[in-house]
Amino acid sequence: MKNIIEKAIDLKQKLIDFVYDAEDEIAVALETYALEKGKKNSYGIKQQNITIDLFVTDGRINNQTPLDIFLASTEDLNTEERGIIQRWQNNFIGLFEIQVIANESYQLMNWLTAKTYKVCGHSQITAKETQRWQPGEIILAIIAPINEFEWFFFSDRIIKGRLSQPKLAVAIGEFRDSYPEFLYADAPELLEQAWSSVALYHQEFVDYFGSDSLTLPGYKLNQKIGELQQRISEQKLKDAGIDSNKSLSQMLSESNTNEADFTETASDLGVDTKAIDNIIKNQNKLSMVTPKVNLPPEIKQAENVTVFSHPQWGQIFLPNFNKFIDLLNQENILEAELDTSLKYIKKYLEQPEASYYIWQQLTQNYAHDLEVLLQKYTQKNDFHLERDLDSLLLEYNKLSKPKLPAIASVPIHLNNLFETAVAQVQKNKSKHKKQKQKKGFS
Repeated sequence: MKNIIEKAIDLKQKLIDFVYDAEDEIAVALETYALEKGKKNSYGIKQQNITIDLFVTDGRINNQTPLDIFLASTEDLNTEERGIIQRWQNNFIGLFEIQVIANESYQLMNWLTAKTYKVCGHSQITAKETQRWQPGEIILAIIAPINEFEWFFFSDRIIKGRLSQPKLAVAIGEFRDSYPEFLYADAPELLEQAWSSVALYHQEFVDYFGSDSLTLPGYKLNQKIGELQQRISEQKLKDAGIDSNKSLSQMLSESNTNEADFTETASDLGVDTKAIDNIIKNQNKLSMVTPKVNLPPEIKQAENVTVFSHPQWGQIFLPNFNKFIDLLNQENILEAELDTSLKYIKKYLEQPEASYYIWQQLTQNYAHDLEVLLQKYTQKNDFHLERDLDSLLLEYNKLSKPKLPAIASVPIHLNNLFETAVAQVQKNKSKHKKQKQKKGFS
């Protein structure tokens, strides 16, 4: 096994050299890929190395990966070597917890999916580095398959240390923002469920509000969203055949007990046999849960908030958006209001909440006035919406492809982590506040 891993490391170096030496479309694609990733990540040397390693299987040149091109253009590879390289198409980056350290291998758990992997070390990882590794530490890395059961470190490693639950929740949020395409890379079934949940949430939104967009005072919208979420939660339990035994469903999903043990325990508690059968039968429907959406204070306290709902973009909340629309509805924006209008343009370009989808809505409904404002904002009289808007939005990291929204369902273990982290933060804030008050009156 050690020989196979070392051969894989040698082949990987040849692949990386091939990418670095390229002077054609590969070089252009690499520069573009690195620039895009650089906008989302601190660009230290380890991060740069990880970006290059991601590029070889995630980058695209005319619908081919650099790895595909390497295989096609390298003739001196034997069958075994080609087999080793082809397995790398299943590479993925994850946020792993070191669970067990044994000899030169490590049992890692991907926190995004709770799946575990036996990952082998190799000669390019020094003893000085691994001697500092401890069970419980979090590591960001790419792993690649050696065979069906074993993997090896394909990239540099960024050790984040032992993290409290709030800090781990933040790290997972950062991973979600930086690597949305790898969110459930080793569990496509979870990704499919998550996207389906966004579409279902959107339909529930439309059924409840009677529209895919509306404007309400912030406090009222917060109240209505809470009611909608409660309705969705109850409907999901009902669809699973469970009306009053939610806690038991969670017990089965979260425990490692088998169905027989669960049935015996539940029966001892006096739970109806039919209810137990429903829980066991439908437990997969409850393997992911819709996270509670907590609107931030600036939304709750806003005079008016416009919310848009979409089956892929999810829900988008924009405070006082109606004031900008009022300006665009005028036949001609008055000179006195021009400065205010340009401030809105700047705000919606810079704010992540005003996604590509929002700009498409503006273009569809207010094309002429929006084009005039963008000409003034960019100081380009020849700025044309159809030709230039997409490239402008790309400068502000507004991509045309939606990433999984915050309302998407998440695995139960992640939902539990997020809820516990929020509770700990609120508890610490409350404790700190009481200490300050006590100090003030002493």
